[in-house]
Amino acid sequence: MIAYSIRRLLASIPVLIIASFSVFLLVAKSGDPLSALRTHHPPVPPATIKLEEHRLRLDQPLLERYWHWLTGLFHGDFGPSTQSANLDIGHEIFQRLAVTFRLVFVAMILAALIAVVVGVISAVKQYSFTDYSFTFTGFLFLSLPVFWFAVLLKQLGISINRHAGHTVFYTINDETVGLEGGFFTHLKDIAGHMILPTIVLAMVSFAAWSRFNRASMLEVLNSDYIRLARSKGISRNRVMIRHALRTALIPLVTVMALDLATILSGAVVTETVFQWHGMGDFLLTSIRAKDTYAVLGWLLVIAVIVVVFNLIADLLYAVLDPRIRYE
Repeated sequence: MIAYSIRRLLASIPVLIIASFSVFLLVAKSGDPLSALRTHHPPVPPATIKLEEHRLRLDQPLLERYWHWLTGLFHGDFGPSTQSANLDIGHEIFQRLAVTFRLVFVAMILAALIAVVVGVISAVKQYSFTDYSFTFTGFLFLSLPVFWFAVLLKQLGISINRHAGHTVFYTINDETVGLEGGFFTHLKDIAGHMILPTIVLAMVSFAAWSRFNRASMLEVLNSDYIRLARSKGISRNRVMIRHALRTALIPLVTVMALDLATILSGAVVTETVFQWHGMGDFLLTSIRAKDTYAVLGWLLVIAVIVVVFNLIADLLYAVLDPRIRYE
């Protein structure tokens, strides 16, 4: 399994390089990051513009600029930023990543738990009223656009707060600015701000996952080895958990790993609606500023996360099904 993990990590390196170079070309050709400085009134001295061009490496050929950025990563240098000469892109990304990661992580765990429970119940009670109810609910959330659902939930939270006369649900920011108190006070505050954004991401994700889990459970329940286990007198609960569910989780793990990129894109929209200062806000701000190296750094971190999660999903196959071995 160790050798397999190393091979997968080595194979992901060309993917990351190709992806980063493609985005570098797109961002570099999207416009002049110094256009506002060139058209400023009163006019900016040409010497100042030359200094900015040199700082941003705009006076270098395109491939040379990309190579300097790529080699600088090994020293922790994500490149200069157009937003500010003092902005450390690497530090800013990892600071924002902590905000986004807690939202995505909690939403994925919640969505997975709901999807497993709903999928198993729907499969066991196939074509019943419960199954049809879960199916309708799943398709309802699956059809909801993330931005519309986030705005709707935010307005609902504002309405509840207005009728209650105090803050029941936090609808703005990822934490209260200037909050005083100890660790548990801040932890409670952060958890309160996560409620509505987490519900948005979790409910949209659970809808598709529950359908996959239901289909996988139905296939497993109709297999011969499940019938054999039941004929041996093994209890129904043990057959469902130890044999059926464990095997049925393999397709769900695959779908969850593949959907990580979709969840991250949904997090960008959700953070924008709830005005979080996470990776989504950093990406949009960098695009507006035509900050090539900031966008590149964002892509690189997200791409590494997606690759690592897909690797973890592959390794979980061996845990869920002992018949699978990587030699």
